[in-house]
Amino acid sequence: MGHSQEPKPNKRPQVILVAAMTLDGKIASKSGDSKISSADDLRELHRLRSYADAVMIGIGTELRDNPNLTVRNVKGKSPTRIVVDSTARTPPDSRILSNGGPPVIIATSKKAPKARLQKLRQAGAEVICSGTTKVDLKTLLPKLRRRGIKKILLEGGGNLNWSMLANGLVDQVQVTVAPLIVGGREAITLVEGSGMRNIERAIKLNLTKFESAEDQIVLNYKVRNVE
Repeated sequence: MGHSQEPKPNKRPQVILVAAMTLDGKIASKSGDSKISSADDLRELHRLRSYADAVMIGIGTELRDNPNLTVRNVKGKSPTRIVVDSTARTPPDSRILSNGGPPVIIATSKKAPKARLQKLRQAGAEVICSGTTKVDLKTLLPKLRRRGIKKILLEGGGNLNWSMLANGLVDQVQVTVAPLIVGGREAITLVEGSGMRNIERAIKLNLTKFESAEDQIVLNYKVRNVE
């Protein structure tokens, strides 16, 4: 019985990408302002966090927003916080490391300077190395699963969203479309990265649920053909 419950070496957590974006697909303005969510949408985000084992962000989001990533506005347990940070740029005095909340995992690569890693460990972070020059997400996720993390809420930003989707590591997408247009070539979109050259290679989704309230729409999709 005990052996059957051990996760397979390559088994990964379920990943749900969740975001609020403007009608033109931006998750932050050109100045980095990402206050798009309504009060109801924030409550829903925190409810989703309370059901997840971990919440994951990229280093860009960490440096821009300095978020807490804890559960507020609703009752529930705060999840483990994960920052995908190839070169260990997460500040040791960032909120996630100084607020005494749930565990923090910094996912780095072999390129990360040892002195920075030491400072992050001293600040209370667990450091997981996956990849040579940047974080290898395909090897990182099974490592997280073996630590008991079964469900991850992926909260961006755009580059991490792209990397996770392009590697077939996202199972569901939940997007709130706010009744706003901000424009801007330098504004951050829901998915950044290198992108697909041809539409026929686009990541395909199945709409599973949608609802609208107060001029905004919440769309739920299942990602097709994920690993």
